[in-house]
Amino acid sequence: MSITMKPFGTTPAGEQVTEYTLTNASGASVSICDFGGAVTSIIVPDRDGKLADINLGHASVDEYAGPRSGSMGMLIGRVGNRIANATFDLEGETYTLTPNNGPNNLHGGPIGFGVRMWQAEPAEIDGDPALILHLISEDGDQGFPGRVEVQVTYAWSKDNELLIHYEAVTDKTTIINMTNHAYFNLDGHDAGDVCGLELQINAPYVNEVREGLIPTGKLVPVGETVYDFSAMRNVGEVLAKTESDPVMAPADGVDFNYCAGRDRETKLIATLYSPKTGRVMDVITDQPGVQCYTGQGLDVVGKGGVHYGKYAGLCLETQHYPDAIHHPEFASVVLRPQDTYDTFTIYRFGVR
Repeated sequence: MSITMKPFGTTPAGEQVTEYTLTNASGASVSICDFGGAVTSIIVPDRDGKLADINLGHASVDEYAGPRSGSMGMLIGRVGNRIANATFDLEGETYTLTPNNGPNNLHGGPIGFGVRMWQAEPAEIDGDPALILHLISEDGDQGFPGRVEVQVTYAWSKDNELLIHYEAVTDKTTIINMTNHAYFNLDGHDAGDVCGLELQINAPYVNEVREGLIPTGKLVPVGETVYDFSAMRNVGEVLAKTESDPVMAPADGVDFNYCAGRDRETKLIATLYSPKTGRVMDVITDQPGVQCYTGQGLDVVGKGGVHYGKYAGLCLETQHYPDAIHHPEFASVVLRPQDTYDTFTIYRFGVR
């Protein structure tokens, strides 16, 4: 195993960015940069042993810092997904955030964790190469209360498992719901679209949403939807129903949180498979939900000059349910000073 480093450009603020590559004994690798903690590449074998990059990414930090980054590969926080009307009440106080998704707050605001410089420390965990990232989010950052100290650990195992371990503490009651916004295409990042992939999501419900993809509070049985992935299903077959379905049409595809429940219990929440290459990705987490986003908003030139258009990549963002702060019936995203935010997700790559 090895950890290598190379310069990855300079931020608009003049900060030097470094890309770290974690390589295991088989030659498979994951690369992460300290700007946004973004996963920039994931190189894994197909059924014939051929290595290829299955993670969409940008060529330099300029694109990651730009307005059309698509949050690609980034660490998302303080609160992933949407907060209705960019405001919430907590312990008798009202907090106003910056709206950056219509009237709502998305992914922690316009200057969320994904566009910050993190302090990076290469490490070894149980013989595996790892990268430990640190960030301090001060009280009032993007409107959120409390000084929050965040640590995220990426580890890359000999068995091609990418572990992301999120930890945080606060000095004042706040809310937090972190995730990673990687876009996957198991045919290869340059394969065009994900319509040939197959997906299974092990969740009995999905959040019903209103305008702006804000949850109503109701959990809908997935079997009552056209975007039911409770059994392995072709992604393109589901996307073909976009225009005719009254829920998918406003989202222009799939952009919904699937509700597995069982917060803090380890579970296999999703499996993505490529019949073409044989690559398979299992998503294992202790989170209660996973946002499946089919990349319909993509329209950008990525690494290698590849154009990422509509459906070029698929996100499986493990998380608590969107807008949970407004829904006491959902698992809580509140973090108090006496507690530690501690959660993990594993993306396990293999072949069939």
